[in-house]
Amino acid sequence: MSALTPKPEHKFTFGLWTVGYNGADPFGGPTRANLDVVDVVENLAKLGAYGLTLHDDDLFAFGSTDSERRNQIDRLKKAAEATGIKVPMITTNLFSHPVFKDGGFTSNDRDVRRFALRKVLRNLDLAAELGAHTFVMWGGREGAEYDAAKDVRAALERYREAVNLLGDYVTDKGYGIKFAIEPKPNEPRGDILLPTVGHALAFIETLDRPELVGLNPETGHEQMAGLNFTAGIAQALDAGKLFHIDLNGQRGIKYDQDLVFGHGDLANAFSLVHLLEFGNNGSSAYNGPRHFDYKPSRTEDVTGVWASAAANMRMYLLLKERAQAFQNDPEVQAALKAARVDELSKNTLNPGESYDDLIASDSSFDPNTYFNGKGFNFVHLNQLAMEHLMGARG
Repeated sequence: MSALTPKPEHKFTFGLWTVGYNGADPFGGPTRANLDVVDVVENLAKLGAYGLTLHDDDLFAFGSTDSERRNQIDRLKKAAEATGIKVPMITTNLFSHPVFKDGGFTSNDRDVRRFALRKVLRNLDLAAELGAHTFVMWGGREGAEYDAAKDVRAALERYREAVNLLGDYVTDKGYGIKFAIEPKPNEPRGDILLPTVGHALAFIETLDRPELVGLNPETGHEQMAGLNFTAGIAQALDAGKLFHIDLNGQRGIKYDQDLVFGHGDLANAFSLVHLLEFGNNGSSAYNGPRHFDYKPSRTEDVTGVWASAAANMRMYLLLKERAQAFQNDPEVQAALKAARVDELSKNTLNPGESYDDLIASDSSFDPNTYFNGKGFNFVHLNQLAMEHLMGARG
């Protein structure tokens, strides 16, 4: 079997809302029929995927009766059991229905906030039933368009109150579920609370149970804020908070494009895969699902939907292959050493050295030697990376 053939051990997952996207956008209606969950499970299994993720309202319509809910849940469970498809992550839709026009956890309307919490608590029960271990929270409507319309400090306190309650619930129930906040700077709101990885990390430290809450960074969301996604993932890993990851493609600071992974900023996708697969001293730095939160273009028919799903996995595996070649190239290793990348892992201070010792240390260092000399060779290193990415080496 080819190294480019997706297999369940690769842990590729897709949202029901991703492959199930019917092509509707703010300027036009659907271009494809809605997909049935059983068909989605069966097709993902055929493609070699590991799992399916979902919002509650993806599986059954908002306001469904208990029997309608149960019918869809049982159909999903039966299809998953028959195919081996897992459901490792679930999330809640707190953004589509008009009741959430000003958000869920941070709506100015207290009754809406209480309704949102009840909806999420019920969905946590479903997550436990389906065997999910991660519960993603994307606050797409948590925010504002007008500064005077939202007391942000009060909104953050209500956000905190909500997440603390959810942490108590999963702990008391013994569910073994952790939460992953998904940052985004804007869209659909003009400004969204917790807009970047850094904002979310700071918020998590204020929670009652910070150990239960991490991050679900998304490629396009960080890049919409003009940030380097690989750097954001590295910071999440450094904090021990990369609980889940959303992969897609984005071309610059614009609307959320949700392209196939690697079909946007390819160079950054390459560095990201290198970090995930080899960023722990040559071994994997992240062992969770590689989740594709993309949308098949509205130009495609149903054949194109499954072709695009396959393209995500193939792009990841191609980039992994190229990253492996980069990692193993002796010239790359020499370039890394010339760039002193390994030196950054050494403590700046000597063992037991104090600030007084540092001040009194060897004064032979001459900063002026760095003018017109002592280059870091970063351009050569990056050229090697680009040549590997383009298949020109190894």
